[in-house]
Amino acid sequence: MTPDDYAALVVQPVQAESTAFQVGTPLTTTSTRMHLPIVVEDAGAAWVLEGEEVVAPAKVAGLTVVSSELAEDSNPDAQQIVGNGLARSIARQVDAAFFGSLPHPAPHGLEKLTGISAVAAGRKWTNLDPFLSAIAAAENVGATLTSFTAHPNDALALAQLKEQSGSNRPLLGSDPTMPTRRVIAGVPLYVSPAVTPGTVWGIPRDRVFVVLRRDVRVDISADAYFSSDQVAVSGTMRVGFGYPHPAAVAKVSLTQ
Repeated sequence: MTPDDYAALVVQPVQAESTAFQVGTPLTTTSTRMHLPIVVEDAGAAWVLEGEEVVAPAKVAGLTVVSSELAEDSNPDAQQIVGNGLARSIARQVDAAFFGSLPHPAPHGLEKLTGISAVAAGRKWTNLDPFLSAIAAAENVGATLTSFTAHPNDALALAQLKEQSGSNRPLLGSDPTMPTRRVIAGVPLYVSPAVTPGTVWGIPRDRVFVVLRRDVRVDISADAYFSSDQVAVSGTMRVGFGYPHPAAVAKVSLTQ
């Protein structure tokens, strides 16, 4: 494997598997840090040079163990099997950091973000009014929510809401271009187990960034699994998140 092969083996599958890469704006850098201008609200939303958010991508690694025969197979399908396993492992960690609040050295996720638009949704999901409030909150600061992301259990509860009592017609809409995707007031609803149950995140894609450094590595070792004729394949990426306009991010939460 050469560095040029890493994109197809690890980077592209991770970007396809990770919800964070789908709801945010992916950026690629060759530097150890990326500076993003901060959006402030002073006589209207504006980009200013005085404040910057520095995004320092952190290391995230995945490990998969395969047979020696599979590791030595030159068939592209065999490489894809290995790459997909690594991608799923790394993507889970990326999403866990993005939607959560993992300790250092993981980058700061949404749960650590301050100054966001918080919307209370009551004790259980009964209608879509909280999401309309979230959309309006983003619009009030000059942003547009381009996605909602929920835990699978909350996505199911929302999907089971009906237009009215006695009706079988779901309250959520569907995306004509992707029949399996649900939408809330025209905004696509993504699903990720990394989201805290009872919370739905409203993301404006142009105000949330997922920064990827180019120095992706794939390492192979047979030492640890010598006795079982297996090979360990590890993939390493460096990923960070940037939130230059926290007020544009909406958090819709159930109350306890």
